[in-house]
Amino acid sequence: MNFFQILSEIEKTDPEVFERFDSRRRVFKHLTGFGKKMTAAALPLAMGTIFNKAYGQASSAPSVNDVLNFALKLEYLEAYFYNLGLQGDGNIVVGNGTGATAVTPAQTIFRNAFSPTNLASLLKIRTDENNHVNFLRTALSNNAIAAPAVSQFDYTGGKGSGTGPFAGVFTNPALFLAVAQSLEDTGVRAYKGGAPYLASNKDVLTAALNIHSVEARHASRLRTMRRGGVNNDKASGTVGAGTGASPKSWISGQDGGGASPAQTAPIYGAGMAPAYTPAGITFPAEDNVSQGANGAQPAVNLQTALASLMFPASAFSEAFDEPLDVPTVSTIARTFTITSSTLF
Repeated sequence: MNFFQILSEIEKTDPEVFERFDSRRRVFKHLTGFGKKMTAAALPLAMGTIFNKAYGQASSAPSVNDVLNFALKLEYLEAYFYNLGLQGDGNIVVGNGTGATAVTPAQTIFRNAFSPTNLASLLKIRTDENNHVNFLRTALSNNAIAAPAVSQFDYTGGKGSGTGPFAGVFTNPALFLAVAQSLEDTGVRAYKGGAPYLASNKDVLTAALNIHSVEARHASRLRTMRRGGVNNDKASGTVGAGTGASPKSWISGQDGGGASPAQTAPIYGAGMAPAYTPAGITFPAEDNVSQGANGAQPAVNLQTALASLMFPASAFSEAFDEPLDVPTVSTIARTFTITSSTLF
């Protein structure tokens, strides 16, 4: 019996078989441990032990493809948002699109409502989001979901009516920044929440963490723009009334519920761990001040442990971003899809 041939055949029907083990290297390490004592009679028992480990634990946990496809859905949500609001400027079409679309007169008026510095930042963010979509589609190859129709999204939060709480999102620049910040903050937490399920593939994990860091920078820049004002142009010295040129650009506590608390508070609140969540993984709210849990070692309340340093109370939650689970992220994302959409 050729065990390695068996593995090869299984891999043809289950390409992620090795992701279900601790790692490909560790599988063969386990096999080597049997040494010369492993006989043909003992092989079925050995296989049973190993494959029970691969398929018997957390069988409902998302695979690498599941996590990447969920990330792809979120990237479509973000990319279409910026494309609809800003458009133009070359290669901005994603998925199964057919080519770039020129800036419309309405989009030109909308663009001109932002300072040159802020508009340049928004166009860079838009390009990043489109690149994220294209990267994930390439990584997933034939396993990528079909590109959703733009009509599945309603960025007013009106579930298809176009008259939701964010009505005017593509004509009101302040509202546009508010929704953009909400989408980016959600993306940051979603990527961090998905990271444990990518640990079996270091290359994919590294790429996802790179996207996570870019999403965090987007969120930070958008928060700066919101707090500084849409016409704040640090490069030219023009600063929005009543603001500084460099306002705080990170989440503090639960961010007051976000841009529109009735809709956006869940972005900053606690999640709920699905049944398949690995031991030790939790989804606290953004105002969490306890960090460093490790196995049996409980998390340390930093505000208490470092009280002698006299840091502001807000500093302990501001220093960390928190993960968010898939069901909670899906609920948030459905705020911006039409009622009949099954994307999230």
